[in-house]
Amino acid sequence: MPTHGKKYRGKVEGIDLSQRFSVEDAVSKSLAASYAKFDETVDVALKLGVDPKYSDQMVRGAVSLPHGLGKTVRVAVFCKGDKQAEAKAAGADAVGAEDLVDQVKGGWLDFDAAVATPDVMALVGQIGRVLGPRGLMPNAKTGTVTFDVANAVKELKAGRVDFKVDKAGVLHAPLGKVSFGPEKIQDNLKALLDAVNRLKPSAAKGQYMVSMAVSTTMGPGFKVDMAQVKKFLEGAAS
Repeated sequence: MPTHGKKYRGKVEGIDLSQRFSVEDAVSKSLAASYAKFDETVDVALKLGVDPKYSDQMVRGAVSLPHGLGKTVRVAVFCKGDKQAEAKAAGADAVGAEDLVDQVKGGWLDFDAAVATPDVMALVGQIGRVLGPRGLMPNAKTGTVTFDVANAVKELKAGRVDFKVDKAGVLHAPLGKVSFGPEKIQDNLKALLDAVNRLKPSAAKGQYMVSMAVSTTMGPGFKVDMAQVKKFLEGAAS
């Protein structure tokens, strides 16, 4: 039976991981439990009261985090004509149309996000089976299928997060790095929760945000008392 390492056990000693904390405490405890030598990413797992198998209950969107993600985001832009110069000027790492599609077909995937103009989506569709499973397929709902390529590139570079519930109705998203400290992580979490709230499907019944946990790359998950989430959002807004 697998067991956790000595460092992990040392960080959780005396902590009841079944306990539910305020948002602020969950974030602070998660950061304090970080023990890796690298700057771990802070993540949130949010269970929603939706059934994604029904299209009218799918929750998918994007949000620009106020403090970014603390990492370099490589962006590929599929476009033609003047849009290529626009994308390059905005800082895109790879720009092209047929040539870029051929590169991906050849196995090149050295980018973290992709943008496409609507007029080349038929081309991009040829590599949909490659991009889709990796979460790289441009999508109009997340603002990555657009003629405003400059703005899309700048937002992605600044730390925009695309999110989507999985088959179990759970949404996973990064919130930044441990080195950000609790206040910046809380600000980023507030922005994400606000965005998710705005996308609540009208078909969703009952409690929308069911459960939530905050963790770092290597650390344990700290559960949130959902009764305090509203208080956190109202306090962050004031």
